[in-house]
Amino acid sequence: MKNFSLFCFVFLSSIHYGCAQDNPPLIETPSEVNYSYETVVDGIDIPWGLAFITETDFLVTEKSGTLYRVVNGDKRAIAGVPEIYVRGQGGLLDIALHPEFSSNNIVYMTLSANTEGDKNGGNTSLYSAKLNGNSLEDAKLLYKATPNTKKGQHWGSRIVFDNEGHLYFSVGDRGNRDVNPQDISKDAGKIYRLNLDGSIPEDNPFVGKENAKEAIFSYGHRNPQGMVVHPKTGAVWEHEHGPQGGDEINIIQKGVNFGWPTITYGINYSGTPITDKTEMPNMAQPYYYWVPSIGPSGMAFSTSGVYKDWKDDLFVGSLKFEYLERLVIENDKVVKREKVLDKIGRVREVVQSPEGYLYIGVEGKGILKIIPN
Repeated sequence: MKNFSLFCFVFLSSIHYGCAQDNPPLIETPSEVNYSYETVVDGIDIPWGLAFITETDFLVTEKSGTLYRVVNGDKRAIAGVPEIYVRGQGGLLDIALHPEFSSNNIVYMTLSANTEGDKNGGNTSLYSAKLNGNSLEDAKLLYKATPNTKKGQHWGSRIVFDNEGHLYFSVGDRGNRDVNPQDISKDAGKIYRLNLDGSIPEDNPFVGKENAKEAIFSYGHRNPQGMVVHPKTGAVWEHEHGPQGGDEINIIQKGVNFGWPTITYGINYSGTPITDKTEMPNMAQPYYYWVPSIGPSGMAFSTSGVYKDWKDDLFVGSLKFEYLERLVIENDKVVKREKVLDKIGRVREVVQSPEGYLYIGVEGKGILKIIPN
């Protein structure tokens, strides 16, 4: 592995391009377990997204296309979900509540769609709608990546809100790494930023740039399936699947190129190299990366103090190794990694509830609540 310490303090246009962490810690299995879990709702094959209305009333997306409302453990399918183009990793993906949901009942969804009616496949789209009981009303398409493709991989997609009235959502490179991620005139391999009504903020980095997709906020991403706003700094943190090795955590910055596939710490699944470069000028280093890949999905900080010794730690689901990963961060570095609920299954989502509990979506099991002993 190359030494990239010289790149730790590169500043370009007043943006800190960061430095990936040297010598990341090996993951541990704790000798003492101070928690258990309970199944809150089962019968959901791939619970992709989770959004809390209250502690006992929440929304869950099932990748195949059903949106559930779960009240006191009883799940009901929601009517009015936009038509979904289900293919490969695509389907009904993330769900998020408008920051003023209590007064307007608006929800946002990302899903794979073909709104054009052609035979060329689909792409990731962002919708808003109003939740009325167990139905969605007034569904609006706010953004759709183009062009359509029949490739089944790398749709993304997560949704978060910053503290300034913006919505961020992610779209993977759609299996076209050599074209999409590095080209701001093309969708895919990007993090997008919109106003809450779907319009494009005037201060987005590529507004007014010829042929640019003006909704783009950052680019050079592979397949982002985790995003969260840092509870103290307000920064948007994102993680994405690498190929074989090279899963990344990034702190998203305006207009920044995160390098895929020009730089990466991963290799092809066949074992052949993608590139011999792990750093390049004008390309940000990851905040943290995993080798081997863990298959990250879902992302949450534990801020409540509900769990002993977990306050301010970061939690990421592992699809590949079937656990929830706890990352302890001190002095801006990951100093410890720990398996939580080892072999529980493919952890697709992790969210902190209004009362501060961690809930996880596990494929084939449903939604589980982690209970401190």
